Amino acid sequence: MPAGEETYDVVVVGSGGGLVGAYAAASRGLRTLVIEKTDRFGGTTAYSAAGLWFPCSAPLRRAGIENDVETVRGYLREIVGDPSREALQDAYLRTGPQLIDELEQNPWFGTFTYGPVPDYFADKPGATAAGNTIYPAEIDPAEIGDLAPLIRDLLPTELSGAETGSLLTGGRALIARALKAFLETGNGSYKLETALESLIIEGDRVVGVEAISRGERVRIRATRGVILAAGGFERNRELREKHKVAPYHGDWSDGAPGNTGDALQAAVAIGAATELLDQAWYVPGVVQPGGRPVFHTGSRSGIWVNSAGERFMNELLPYDRAGREMLRLHRETGVAHIPCHWIFDQRHLDRDSFGGDPAVPPRPEWFESGALRKADTIEELAELISVPAEKLRKSIEEFNSYADKGVDEKYHRGETVWDQMAQHVVGFPAGPVMVYMNPLDNGYPNPLVAPIDTPPYYTATIALADIGTKGGLKTDEHARVLREDGEPIEGLYASGNTMAAMSGRVYPGAGTPVGSSLVFSYRAALDLAGGAMTGGSLPEIS
Repeated sequence: MPAGEETYDVVVVGSGGGLVGAYAAASRGLRTLVIEKTDRFGGTTAYSAAGLWFPCSAPLRRAGIENDVETVRGYLREIVGDPSREALQDAYLRTGPQLIDELEQNPWFGTFTYGPVPDYFADKPGATAAGNTIYPAEIDPAEIGDLAPLIRDLLPTELSGAETGSLLTGGRALIARALKAFLETGNGSYKLETALESLIIEGDRVVGVEAISRGERVRIRATRGVILAAGGFERNRELREKHKVAPYHGDWSDGAPGNTGDALQAAVAIGAATELLDQAWYVPGVVQPGGRPVFHTGSRSGIWVNSAGERFMNELLPYDRAGREMLRLHRETGVAHIPCHWIFDQRHLDRDSFGGDPAVPPRPEWFESGALRKADTIEELAELISVPAEKLRKSIEEFNSYADKGVDEKYHRGETVWDQMAQHVVGFPAGPVMVYMNPLDNGYPNPLVAPIDTPPYYTATIALADIGTKGGLKTDEHARVLREDGEPIEGLYASGNTMAAMSGRVYPGAGTPVGSSLVFSYRAALDLAGGAMTGGSLPEIS
């Protein structure tokens, strides 16, 4: 039996993007509790660069980016191709700018800034080279005091102890700012190490949650409603296998460790409908010395080869598209493409290092573990990765032949604005994944097509990773969770990767996952506050 019962107006399950919904509810006078399964705040959002794909928002206008909402709507319609998601898309496009306007009024959130990341489907009408992505400002941990150690570390730090720098940036900055703003409303509380067990139902309405809090069962009532913002189920092997989310084991996911689908399963148990459960936000990942991959935005030098030693794609394709291409070829060709092999040479290592300062060689554990291997000849390299030497040599020679022409005749690397960003950007603006270390100027007509001809040669492993599953609870535009008959479950809301993605099976641009988490947790809070203040539902956002 539960040890006792507490009562709040709103309970938010999860402490990633849902913290913004919690802040929105608390700032409107609703007593709000955030419960977090792990011992730190942030979930997968804390791992991210916290890009927010918010077309037509104020930070874009301040930067002189004047995208038209109808054009962006057309872009979404074209790439998603699913009329059932159009209401969610419209709600997303309307709400993003409004949300940022509100957050920027609070000094804890500060000013968001534009980061030039091109949209991911450059050949589709409405895509822009300038992109639609904005980022939170960094913050000194000292500003949030005792809360700072409670913010989840970056994934490379959790895996290998890599240094994170003296400031909180990207997702860690967003979480720190949202947490501080939430608590300073005077209406916000939290419980760490508190895992959702089930939803409490009275009649047809969700009125709270049962959870295990530091080993003790607790019962928490929510007089207005519960927002499920607990991430996806990417770290749950059984659910991945059940719903056919490749790779089924989930060991390569870059999702936060607590993301095992507890919220999804609790909602399904009371009759919630689901969608897109076979889908994930895919990314190529460079396998680390410990065996786990870390999100890799693409390779600007060298090539990727499959188990036959053959190059098979543009290695700079936007990452979700790259992951899906790996998966398609793996399934359709009878040749293993997951994992694949990244082949490069000393020229690359001297210029870009391997995720660190070019003046500092890769750490010994990279070679000791076999995560990074080297050979003096192509034939020796082929033997190391068990591919036919003649096929690997042919792939390298074919790629090298493109260098003087400046044209990748097979896969056209370096021809899109997205590819060309790799010449100038260190990873993503404000991002945690430091992949590209120096501006690329190597004397070749197309700097992204330079030969692999400077021994020794190196190979690393590229796995099919993900930054979360994207299938989940079916919701309406107010983030209300729906039953199979399309009617909302009163008192229950979902956002982020706990809900089925508004973008369906595609990834429109940098910041769509985190942006969706913020938008729909915010819309849930507005709906809850509208009910609390007026006795009716919230009018449509204009």
